[in-house]
Amino acid sequence: MGRAAAAEGGAGGARRWLPWLGLCFWAAGAAAARGNDNGEVLPESIPSAPGTLPHFIEEPDDAYIIKSNPIALRCKARPAMQIFFKCNGEWVHQDEHVSEESLDESSGLKVREVFINVTRQQVEDFHGPEDYWCQCVAWSHLGTSKSRKASVRIAYLRKNFEQDPQGREVPIEGMIVLHCRPPEGVPAAEVEWLKNEEPIDSEQDENIDTRADHNLIIRQARLSDSGNYTCMAANIVAKRRSLSATVVVYVNGGWSSWTEWSACNVRCGRGWQKRSRTCTNPAPLNGGAFCEGMSVQKITCTSLCPVDGSWEVWSEWSVCSPECEHLRIRECTAPPPRNGGKFCEGLSQESENCTDGLCILGIENASDIALYSGLGAAIVAVAVLVIGVTLYRRSQSDYGVDVIDSSALTGGFQTFNFKTVRQGNSLLLNSSMQPDLTVSRTYSGPICLQDPLDKELMTESSLFNPLSDIKVKVQSSFMVSLGVSDRPEYHGKNHSGTFPHGNNRSFTTMHPRNKTPYIQNLSSLPTRTELRTTGVFGHLGGRLVIPNTGVSLLIPHGAIPEENSWEIYMSINQGEPSLQSDGSEVILSPEVTCGPPDMIVTTPFALTIPHCADVSSEHWNIHLKKRTQQGKWEEVMSVEDESTSCYCLLDPFACHVLLDSFGTYALTGEPITDCAVKQLKVAVFGCMSCNSLDYNLRVYCVDNTPWAFQEVVSDERHQGGQLLEEPKLLHFKGNTFSLQISVLDIPPFLWRIKPFTACQEVPFSRVWCSNWQPLHCAFSLERYTPTTTQLSCKICIRQLKGHEQILQVQTSILESERETITFFAQEDSTFPAQTGPKAFKIPYSIRQRICATFDTPNAKGKDWQMLAQKNSINRNLSYFATQSSPSAVILNLWEARHQHDGDLDSLACALEEIGRTHTKLSSITESQLDEADFNYSRQNGL
Repeated sequence: MGRAAAAEGGAGGARRWLPWLGLCFWAAGAAAARGNDNGEVLPESIPSAPGTLPHFIEEPDDAYIIKSNPIALRCKARPAMQIFFKCNGEWVHQDEHVSEESLDESSGLKVREVFINVTRQQVEDFHGPEDYWCQCVAWSHLGTSKSRKASVRIAYLRKNFEQDPQGREVPIEGMIVLHCRPPEGVPAAEVEWLKNEEPIDSEQDENIDTRADHNLIIRQARLSDSGNYTCMAANIVAKRRSLSATVVVYVNGGWSSWTEWSACNVRCGRGWQKRSRTCTNPAPLNGGAFCEGMSVQKITCTSLCPVDGSWEVWSEWSVCSPECEHLRIRECTAPPPRNGGKFCEGLSQESENCTDGLCILGIENASDIALYSGLGAAIVAVAVLVIGVTLYRRSQSDYGVDVIDSSALTGGFQTFNFKTVRQGNSLLLNSSMQPDLTVSRTYSGPICLQDPLDKELMTESSLFNPLSDIKVKVQSSFMVSLGVSDRPEYHGKNHSGTFPHGNNRSFTTMHPRNKTPYIQNLSSLPTRTELRTTGVFGHLGGRLVIPNTGVSLLIPHGAIPEENSWEIYMSINQGEPSLQSDGSEVILSPEVTCGPPDMIVTTPFALTIPHCADVSSEHWNIHLKKRTQQGKWEEVMSVEDESTSCYCLLDPFACHVLLDSFGTYALTGEPITDCAVKQLKVAVFGCMSCNSLDYNLRVYCVDNTPWAFQEVVSDERHQGGQLLEEPKLLHFKGNTFSLQISVLDIPPFLWRIKPFTACQEVPFSRVWCSNWQPLHCAFSLERYTPTTTQLSCKICIRQLKGHEQILQVQTSILESERETITFFAQEDSTFPAQTGPKAFKIPYSIRQRICATFDTPNAKGKDWQMLAQKNSINRNLSYFATQSSPSAVILNLWEARHQHDGDLDSLACALEEIGRTHTKLSSITESQLDEADFNYSRQNGL
């Protein structure tokens, strides 16, 4: 090439190309070297070239090929006569270079800039131990310089994350760690976190760290940290979005501090104190656990009973003073007042004229003295005569106070199996011989107890015989019915059909002959009247009943003073209840009002209110509440508490309350655990007749109280409804699970149920708190042809994770083919108010003897506390101790509990057990005890 230039340009041209000759020769040598060793070795400098080594102003950067677009690499150096790229150890062809040359004004040196393009195909075709790379080599007069190696890679980003963040539930102030591993990509993807689609800036929140290996760390969780978190990965190619992770920060409930212990619930004696706490410190949030443990604690307490002072007997009159007056005194020491008791009321000293007003200050002669002496002697003689007559009459009494030892009512109530008693039986008066137990005589059937001196029937119970007109009919089943001859008021009919019956709260049904289903013609029931009843009561007392509701009121004998009478009323609130549920509190009974409110009774009356709770002190805390005159409700007492102001006896289906004042009362319950059960009555109704192909089934779930179900029956009667199956009892738990009602086993070729109506679900709260409006679900069925007249299917009512009941429906849709049964017995409505002795199961004469025997403790251990125990009354006995006649109040409670069954047999058995018990308590002979008791009664005129 040099020779050609010399030939064409002469000497001047030779000088102009002279500097390039060395380069060309070097290039030729380099080419030869490349032919020998692939051009890997280049001369570092040209020794004869003057100047400085090239300095790179700009070196090639690492680059990424996006999709199929080529990238440009460039170098810039000074001074530089030439710059070439070398990629993967091989020189890039000169034609692929684009060069630009300029002059640096400050230094006057030549600046050269070179560009090359690298395509995707070139990178993909390269297979080497490292990435595709390119390097610049620049030449100057002094030598060569090499730039850094720039790698060229194909950029990409996979679609799927290697690890998506997972949702978590963490307690407040706990640590939250959300892991995120972005998809594989070149260059490596950058990660950004979103919360509810908003970017998270960890620089502004010191509690959040996003720097640790793409993870999101929240050091102390706050309620505000709950939300949906998303991991975003991005590089120069694309963006990828992870699945969202839901984070819930929950708060476990914590107990508040205990309240102070309440005051002892009884004024004196043994009672209860309680304290409470609430799960509000903090309250559970976002599914946090409720507090574990009891919300109420109770302990026993004992208060000293105040003892009111009482007067001693008056002293003897003093000697008549010269002023014709004498004195007597008494002291308040029998007993003296203690523990805050009241001091005796009245005078401690009395004075009166000792000469009946014939006061003579000076006696002048002996004749006056004789006159007054004779007058005094006459008065003393009359007084002695009166006292003698009184003692004589009392000594002739037919019976004493303690008249029931072996069997108080055995002779009056039960089947008899008397041993023939010989003279000397310890159970007889003035006995001297032991009974002969080898000879017996059995009496059954009607027994008339008229002659208490009958030698063959004489036992200790003969002292307790009822009046001579009482007769007892004894049956083999021990179920006793009392009747009294010559006294028509004792022949009141015992209405066994009154709803409900006994303790099982079953409905009165009559099975149609040769017919399986239970059917009721509701049109036979009277129209619903106002749930209110009234009656006029006097000293003899009586009973007031709201028919078919289970609500009754017992006015004891003597509760109303003699020669007084009151019109007493009782009603049930039929509208929306004024007592509203408070928090977890549930209304368990109807609101019952009795009055007049200003009436005062001398003996507690008994109010019976039905309820729907499955009674258990472990799961329920049941309260009696009363409405004030201002319309607010206040708690009277807890059923488990002890009080001397009123008494509550909770039976499985009703609560019997002894009260001193009238008003509006209701029962509420606070479930202590999820196992608390509310009893529901489930029933299915249908139309009386069907003139079209459609037929409706109506399923009701109501509180298991007669009042609530009577409301449903009355409403269905107005709609022309018919009861298709005997109602059943469903135990509904307070576990927050809903109720499902479904129709099953419909005949496929005769009937069909309309779509989306075969199963209905009712929320828990709707069932748990539905004491006012009954729960009602309707199902629509359709016949295929009018010739189908029979319907058979099942109604399934079940609580999720709870109890289930099946109602079997089998009925005719033609009214003429139906057989009917009576659902509510109508006898109850015939006697809404009963007055006098016919209202009570225990005849008054027997009642008096029981009270006389048990009100006063005696040596044989028989008292009213044993009477209460034998009648399953073991709690709050301090209430009865405050009554003037505890036995009478216990019998009133017995009357209220047994108003429908009149179970005199159980009372007689209890009294018989007491009579047997006392024989084991005595350490001396029975004959000595009987004789001592009888002599004591005779001496005291009893």
